[in-house]
Amino acid sequence: KGSTDGFQRQVNGNEDDSNPCFEKETCSECITANANCAWCMQEGFGRKRCDTVRNLERDGCYESQIFHPKPHFRIETDHELSNRSTTESSAIQMKPQRVHLKLRPHSPYKIKVQFKQALDYPVDLYYLMDLSKSMEDDKEKLALLGDLLAYEMQRITSNFTLGFGSFVDKIVMPYVSTVPEKLKEPCKDCVAPYGFRNHMPLDRNTTKFKSKVKQTSISGNLDAPEGGFDAIMQSIVCSDEINWRRESRKLLVFSTDAGFHYAGDGKLGGIVKPNDGYCHMKNHEYTESTKLDYPSISQINQKVKDYDVNLIFAVTSLQFDVYQQLTPLIQGSSAGILKNDSSNIVELIKDEYAKITSQIKLTDTASNDIRVSYYSSCVGKKREETQTCTDLRVGTTVEYDVEIEVLRCPDKPSQWNQSFVIKPIGLRDQLVVDLQIVCECDCEKEWIEERNSPKCTFGNGTYECGICNCNKNRYGRECECDKKESDPAKDELACYRGNDTKPCSGRGVCRCGVCDCIQKNPDDRVYGKHCECDNFSCERQNGKICSGRDHGICDCGLCYCNEDWTGNACECKRSVDDCIDPKSGKICSGRGTCSCGQCKCSESELGLYTGRYCEECATCRTQCERFQECVQCQMWNTGSLTEEQCKNCTFYANPVDELQVDEGETHCFFIDDDDCRAQFKYRIPDEEHSFVIVHAQTTKDCPAPINIFAIVIGVIIGVVLVGLALLFIWKILTTIHDRREFAKFEKERAMAKWDTGENPIYKQATTTFKNPTYGGKQ
Repeated sequence: KGSTDGFQRQVNGNEDDSNPCFEKETCSECITANANCAWCMQEGFGRKRCDTVRNLERDGCYESQIFHPKPHFRIETDHELSNRSTTESSAIQMKPQRVHLKLRPHSPYKIKVQFKQALDYPVDLYYLMDLSKSMEDDKEKLALLGDLLAYEMQRITSNFTLGFGSFVDKIVMPYVSTVPEKLKEPCKDCVAPYGFRNHMPLDRNTTKFKSKVKQTSISGNLDAPEGGFDAIMQSIVCSDEINWRRESRKLLVFSTDAGFHYAGDGKLGGIVKPNDGYCHMKNHEYTESTKLDYPSISQINQKVKDYDVNLIFAVTSLQFDVYQQLTPLIQGSSAGILKNDSSNIVELIKDEYAKITSQIKLTDTASNDIRVSYYSSCVGKKREETQTCTDLRVGTTVEYDVEIEVLRCPDKPSQWNQSFVIKPIGLRDQLVVDLQIVCECDCEKEWIEERNSPKCTFGNGTYECGICNCNKNRYGRECECDKKESDPAKDELACYRGNDTKPCSGRGVCRCGVCDCIQKNPDDRVYGKHCECDNFSCERQNGKICSGRDHGICDCGLCYCNEDWTGNACECKRSVDDCIDPKSGKICSGRGTCSCGQCKCSESELGLYTGRYCEECATCRTQCERFQECVQCQMWNTGSLTEEQCKNCTFYANPVDELQVDEGETHCFFIDDDDCRAQFKYRIPDEEHSFVIVHAQTTKDCPAPINIFAIVIGVIIGVVLVGLALLFIWKILTTIHDRREFAKFEKERAMAKWDTGENPIYKQATTTFKNPTYGGKQ
């Protein structure tokens, strides 16, 4: 619902580019443009036929005449998931198995899909081994480990088959030596070289595996890369010869210590015919080795997908990086490091099998016209878009939301009904989706349309879905225009205005040289010869065109205001009532002009006036300095004015005991000659007072006199006290120092030797020496 509402707002926003339903001329074009687009089939409907259902109903289209196809989903086959596989074809690991979906383009639909691995699901393991001379010790080790490999795999599933095949290379130069002796025995105790041999088809009797491997002899070739790709191709496509089961997990283990030849390498041996991807086995041996080139990587990948095979590369450490880079190119493949004697082959196969079975990746065969997206929370994780779920166990159910969206209608109507498959990689389980794409309206069907209808100007067109589909050489809304009698190019040119790049200003359709303007909404009107005018492209105030209908109307880009309003957007009142100061009754207090119901204050010599009615002047200079001298001489006979000059003052200062400043009066302060603070107030002339009125406070605020004597005495006493304190501190420090020196002296005297009667500088006259080599008496 949210997306629909958002789309609705876009449609109503008068932005043609954001409306996908705009300018759709036919019903099929309409319903394939966007999931929200609907078509009105109603005869005589005068407005735009392709729009949202809500807009069409608002414009007067009956609900029964609106074609708006909805997705239709039906489950055809939905068997329950299996817990255990009892037979080869009984396990069901994916549900549902088949669905039918009817869908229009750009209308995503989600399907719930479940997957669960069944116990004892059949496993086919075919071991494909390089039997060139360098792999001799690996063959012996595989023969010894054959029983262990079968035992470990049967612990995983009791429904298990095992097979064995080998390869060398093409029997042509330069891959093998064509010298007759070398063709018979390329190396000591070696058999003749060959391309690929199937020694043991897949068999549930796994005890044969050990003996077959032991009986197989080593061969040899010349170059290092081997013909492994030939063997892989034949092992996959020769299902009957290898004995692959249809319902099983197919594992193809490819074991080698060398690289590989691929498509194009056959030219070195004169083989130019490309590999055809078919089975060529006779008497368990590949017969076209010397006639067909090696397969390409893409061919191997395609066959792996077609036959649902998991390819495991078991290679030595020197070749691991090469095969590791190959795994992303082949679906469902993996690589593991094989020891030089293949002693870890059992653990390697177990580990790779565990990796394969612990994850699921869904893929599909949908065409390029269809997009399939996958969403899942896997096993307790955050729900996100992903095809792959990991850390799975047998019996764990995984749920996907598979979103299917038709991106476009296929060009061929035969492709409007198609089927595709959604399946896990490496398994036969699948969901078949039978998709019916809605690319045309029901009213466009041949059995519903009216051919040569009189509604199309004397039968010059087919009437379908409420409109005329004109015959050849006819055009116009009702096929009223004849190409033989008029020139369509000239007619269309008449619909261009000035330097416009679109006919009818891009807001209408040119029909027979006349613009048919498209009316998008009931309240919005497009008109004019070239659809150049409308009633919604005027200036706005507070989001309203021309400030709203009670202020004015919009006509071809200009606002025509009502009697009481003015301005570009009719936003201003014509009256000045909102600008009259209620106190003074003057417009803007006589200090500004009224514009659009607001005062625009002017600037005087005193400063700039502000306020709603220009009644305030925070920056105006006061008259305090001008009136100060007259107040001084009149109140206290101070100041610079003489007695004669004082008499010439234009006002008289009225004395008051306590000064109180009222509204409209200015409060002034100054320091008089006696350093006292004096104050007065004045009121400038207005309608109530025609002269300046001044009031001065008789008393002045004088500072208290300074007691010089007390200050001097205080300074002297402070200096004396500081001096005494310094002397006291000096005395304490010197006493401490003296006591320390005396204690040091007493200590040194106590340690002196004069008291013992010995001379500290006396030395005896004899000197004693000791021979360090003398060992004493014998």
